[in-house]
Amino acid sequence: MSKAYIVTGASRGLGLAVAQLLLRASHKVFVVARSEAGLQKLKSEHPSSVEYASADLGDLKTAPSIIQAATKAFGKIDGIVINHGVLTPLTKIADADVEDWRRAYDINVLSAVALVKEAIPELRKTKGRIVFVSSGAATGAYTAWSAYGTAKAAVNHLCAHVGVEEPDITSVAISPGKIDTEMQQVIREQGGAAMRAEDHASFVDEHSAGQLLKPEQPGAVIAGLVEGASKDMSGKHFRWNDDVLKKFRGTS
Repeated sequence: MSKAYIVTGASRGLGLAVAQLLLRASHKVFVVARSEAGLQKLKSEHPSSVEYASADLGDLKTAPSIIQAATKAFGKIDGIVINHGVLTPLTKIADADVEDWRRAYDINVLSAVALVKEAIPELRKTKGRIVFVSSGAATGAYTAWSAYGTAKAAVNHLCAHVGVEEPDITSVAISPGKIDTEMQQVIREQGGAAMRAEDHASFVDEHSAGQLLKPEQPGAVIAGLVEGASKDMSGKHFRWNDDVLKKFRGTS
């Protein structure tokens, strides 16, 4: 039976891979990103199964209109994948601009809160699911990653709170590993100025060695979880390749 999902940050990379996997499973997908071109392309390829909104989710006023538009388009919301985010600013705390942190938190944390708050009434109806895209940075520290790491730690705890507050909704946070996307490119190109040299070099070396994941690998897990995460997973954080998620990894 076809279900209806929202995927944010869906114009490229991991979000696009998740959206494509859900479409391949014959579901409807409402995709959101700042860049409209990728969304339009997806819509042209799946005209009856895709609707989209081009929006800056850092503007917290956009959340109600996105949930309303998705509900109007497909009549329901069975799940939401909160994938959008920014890595920057990449600076040490001593050199931080607090306004840069505020903007990063608006995008990485508060927009997730806004979307979840608006989606909860619809997800209660469908006993739906929320998948938060987290990061290993939520539980470990890299020099100059404090804005991003602390934001992702907050996302993990947001997931945990949904888990205890909403018995009819299943919420899961996933660390997707190191994926060959634009975020990794940002690390390689901008991280050298503030990161520890050995940390930065490890990211450069893994890319050079072809060790980064394809978006479809963790994407298959995320798509599988928003379709079928079990209630006992709710509120928890997992790495994409944890043994408990083996059945969601597919063949990608």
